[in-house]
Formats: sequence, structure tokens, C-alpha cells
Amino acid sequence: MPQALPAVSLVAVPGRRRQTLDIARELERRGFAGIYVPSRFGNMAQCTALALATEHIPFGTAIAPIYAGTPEDFAYNAAYLHEVSGGRFRFGIGIAHAPTYRRLGITPGKPLSDIRAFVEKIRSYEGIGPLPPIVLAALRKRMVALAAEISDGVVFANASLSHMPQSLAALPARKRSDPNFPIANMLPVCISEDLGAAKALLGRRLVHYALLPNYRAYWKEAGYIDEMVAVEKAVAENRPDDIPKYLTDRWLADNTLFGPAAKVRDGVEAWRAAGISTPVLVPNSVAGNQITALQELFAAFAG
Repeated sequence: MPQALPAVSLVAVPGRRRQTLDIARELERRGFAGIYVPSRFGNMAQCTALALATEHIPFGTAIAPIYAGTPEDFAYNAAYLHEVSGGRFRFGIGIAHAPTYRRLGITPGKPLSDIRAFVEKIRSYEGIGPLPPIVLAALRKRMVALAAEISDGVVFANASLSHMPQSLAALPARKRSDPNFPIANMLPVCISEDLGAAKALLGRRLVHYALLPNYRAYWKEAGYIDEMVAVEKAVAENRPDDIPKYLTDRWLADNTLFGPAAKVRDGVEAWRAAGISTPVLVPNSVAGNQITALQELFAAFAG
């Protein structure tokens, strides 16, 4: 039986936005499970284009930061996307991180209460049509549990494979087995025969996350205490260039996928076996940009 294809993360980079729509149609033609759009470069706008450029592939935001607009605007836009896409849109929302807050010029409140209030508010508007499924971004257990309570799915990002059983224990068994409650993870991927180059690239990509206190707390919980303490020491001593060397091979292998195509395909199945029903591959390439990485992904998962 052929391997079911994963979903893919797709960013509409300025200057290549129309090309991104061509790629979306190719993802649909090839039978990938979905398209998920990170918060860069206006993902709600990109999702509007995806609704019109594709016909049957599911797609969604992963994520739309709740502080980036008013609940009313989000509710109207989400209802619009739900209707024009024929129910294919997944409204992925989340709290985001400190750099986002600085860019938006806002001061967040308490994550759990803020996300609960946001969901209640957007569901309170009348006369706008049905809303799409709401998928809640989560990392640690309290937010995972809240996702089960108030949303229609959960999406992790850069999670640890070894820690997934503990994370998913926060979900009731009926949610873990419900095909209508997607459990996703945004998973950095680099397909290459050059393992050293692939690891180095993904290490550089994930430095941004290692600088975030909430991610370090999560990875400590997942068993990477030495690595995260070393990162914190480097930050305190203003040694940012040293951070990648503390993101060890063991850590990278637990949080990313890299290597030859067969190894990456096997890795996708390992994530499914751990309870991730929707692996979302975030493509990276040692040989070029997102377009190159997607071509490598197409070759790796060609039927």
C-alpha cells in the first residue's frame, strides 16, 4: 500500500507569490495531505488565494497570531474562507512569541486566558456564516489540554518525537483517536545525502526557537536540559554564534527530519506512529531556497 503523503508548509515569499499558487496546485495534483501557511507575509491573504487557486486540498494557517488583528476581523475573514473554499480551510491560531509581540507593538496577557477569550469572542458573532474548524497551536501540556476543550484540533511546531507520548497524554483518548480532530506538527525537513550539511542547516534554522524561553522550557521538559542550559549560558554571555553547536545531533534527530529521501519517509511514519495524524513538512534545502526544497520533496515522495 502506497505511503500516505504528508502535508506541507508553504510561504508566499514576496516576488514569488504567484509562483506559490502554481506550487499549491502541484501539491494538490500530487495528492499531498494539505497546505499550511506560517504567519509570515500575511497568511490569511495567502489562504484566500489558496481557496480560489485550488479545488480539493485542505489548507490553513499555522498559525495566525491572535494579537495581529481584532477578533471581529478574524471572524469575518475565517467565515469567508470557510465558505469560498467549500469547507477546506483550517483556522490555525496561537499566541505566538516575543519577537512577534515586539513587531506588533503589543503587550500580551496570560496565554491560556487570552486564547480562550479569543475563541469565545469569534464564535459570538452572528450573521457571518459558519466558522471553519479552529486548530489551536500548542507546545506544553496545559495548552494541549485547552485545545481539546475549546478547539477542533491541535498543531505543534518543532516538537520532540520522544516527548510526544507525554504531550498527547494531555488529550482525552477520544480526541487522540478522532479523525476529525487533527493532531499536526510543523516539522523542519532537509532532504540530502550530505548529513553534515543538512544538520548544520537545520541547526541554523532552529536557533531562532532556541532563543525563545518557552521553547527552552519545553525542550528541558523533553529531556534536553544540558543543551538548553548551554544555550542560556551563551545568551547570557552574548555568544550567539556558539548556540548552534549546543543543538546536538541527538536533539536535531528528535525535532527535525534530515537525510536521504528514504530516511525522511521513514521519519514521517515514525511521527504518525507517535500520534501525529498530520505531519506538516517545512521544506529546507542545502542546495537552494524554498522552491528547490519543494522540488526535492516532490522527488522524495513521487509515486
